[in-house]
Amino acid sequence: MDTVFRQIAPGRVHHWGGAGLIVARRPDLTHLPLCLSSAEQRVARALPAWRRSEWMAGRLLAKRLAGELVGAPAGEVEVLPREDGSPHLVVGGRPLPSLHVSISHTPGHAAAALAPGPVGVDLCETASAAAVRRVAEHAFSPGELSLIAADGAEALAGAWALKEAAVKADRDGVFGTAPRRIPLLGLRPPALGGPRRAMAWRAGDAVVALVLAHP
Repeated sequence: MDTVFRQIAPGRVHHWGGAGLIVARRPDLTHLPLCLSSAEQRVARALPAWRRSEWMAGRLLAKRLAGELVGAPAGEVEVLPREDGSPHLVVGGRPLPSLHVSISHTPGHAAAALAPGPVGVDLCETASAAAVRRVAEHAFSPGELSLIAADGAEALAGAWALKEAAVKADRDGVFGTAPRRIPLLGLRPPALGGPRRAMAWRAGDAVVALVLAHP
């Protein structure tokens, strides 16, 4: 069976729809330095060890991406949580509301995206397809399930990543009814209902989805 999504090269900055995106394998990030501000260090210390490792991988990519897109040294870029937990950028001690950020991580990968408007990025390992299938009725309508059924694990991982990226762009939660309110209209190419643009790529053993809301 043909792959559903085209491959994206890890470790490089990609541009789509006005957004910047970078995805990397987690093992490839372990040797890279990460400069954390005192505020970021306080956030990191409050996390359990397993969560801290994921958090730092995502922030490393977001800082690198911000550095390339806005020309700021990584040491001047902070990625801090809002009250609802979503990340936002601070550069040189000042919030940067003109640039939106989204971060995702799995056991094997991390990704970050920046855009001038609401953006969501999400990763889903193809190995997690069985877990997604167990909760499929929570996130997908019968019509959506029939749309993705023929393409197996990659399609299921991509459909989940698209839904979760969309609720991130909406700054909503993936739990509850939010995923059901975002109709999946297609995978080849990815299409979502409402004022959203969407794309998805294969990144190693994962699918990475990027959603721009209110374009």
